[in-house]
Amino acid sequence: MYWNKVDVQEQRIRFAVAAERREHSFGELCEEFGISRSAGYKWWRRYQAEGVAGLAPRSRRPHNSPQRTPPAIEQKVIELRRRTPDWGARKLHVRLAQQGIPVPVITIHRILLRQGLVAVEDRQRPALQRFEREQPNKLWQMDFKGLPTAWQTVGQTPLSVLDDHSRYLLNLWAPKRTTGHSVRETLEETFGRCGLPQQMLMDHGSPWWNMQGAGWTRLSVWLMQQGIELRFSGYRHPQTQGKVERFHGSLHRALKRRGLPPHHEDWQNWLDAFREQYNHERPHEALHMQTPVSRWRPSERRFDPEPRRWQYPPGSWVRRVGVNGGLWLNNKRWEVSRALAEQEVALEQVGETILVRYCRTTVREIDLCRGRSIPVDITLNDFVWPHLPEPEGPS
Repeated sequence: MYWNKVDVQEQRIRFAVAAERREHSFGELCEEFGISRSAGYKWWRRYQAEGVAGLAPRSRRPHNSPQRTPPAIEQKVIELRRRTPDWGARKLHVRLAQQGIPVPVITIHRILLRQGLVAVEDRQRPALQRFEREQPNKLWQMDFKGLPTAWQTVGQTPLSVLDDHSRYLLNLWAPKRTTGHSVRETLEETFGRCGLPQQMLMDHGSPWWNMQGAGWTRLSVWLMQQGIELRFSGYRHPQTQGKVERFHGSLHRALKRRGLPPHHEDWQNWLDAFREQYNHERPHEALHMQTPVSRWRPSERRFDPEPRRWQYPPGSWVRRVGVNGGLWLNNKRWEVSRALAEQEVALEQVGETILVRYCRTTVREIDLCRGRSIPVDITLNDFVWPHLPEPEGPS
């Protein structure tokens, strides 16, 4: 068993299920998952009290701040900032110290954040703990690059697909529309040329996530049918997709300094040329000044335009989702997802809870006791958990 730095919520779900079934002693189970008994009891109790939602990462911010900066000093920080709005926390720290007011830099920064005095573009902080897949094609990051209004007359919003390990830019394409159909066409071309990744990481935006419905979309279902595990960044935490966000910063600066293409029809040619240079010529600091192409290779997992029916492990409790996205259990209809209509899912009952899995992904939690069906999206985090055996794939 080797260590993996992602999939925290999924591993917690598996731990809670195993603990609920009592197939092994609690100590043996904690040792298998590589966690302490106190951590194991914490996740088990959360699962018993709140279900899968209780296993999601939580903020570590304290409920109260007994040592909060006195209001008079906080007011001094605010006044100085408003007189010099282009000064950051470090400069303000020096000036306040000259006035006999010693305030730590981090305290000043927090005061500015509370008062809304830090611009969005100034809030980028380096990650305290970074993760990187050990090989190419283990994880791809995907996102659209929003364009300023003044630039939108030149071309459509580009879609970026980036390999996590090598930073290799697999595609930089401006589809005519940002719909699921257009994105699928782009990905079919990318998969055909580069092969399939093991996982893909996206944000909670359309067309791969439906905020109004049960979460999943036809595009995300199609990706799962390819045997790709889907992971999502935390809500309002773009740093989870740090590599593609970092690339978008480089793309934005290039557009700003090199100038926009003169004609609308030149937009894709400009993007293609930039992608070629980014992959083959531009040294990357995170790669010790190597180029992305020097660390990337095509995936051995080949793309199948018509994937076969997914095969769940023998003995699995398999049911078919209805045409309206519902599932009948115990003479009651439970909402799953319209995007999964007429698809086969595997059910796993743990006490009064039923976990619904589609292909490799846990997609729904049915709470029989409380009478509710809850969507589940697995967020990607940079904590360390053991890697468990993968389920079977398409037959």
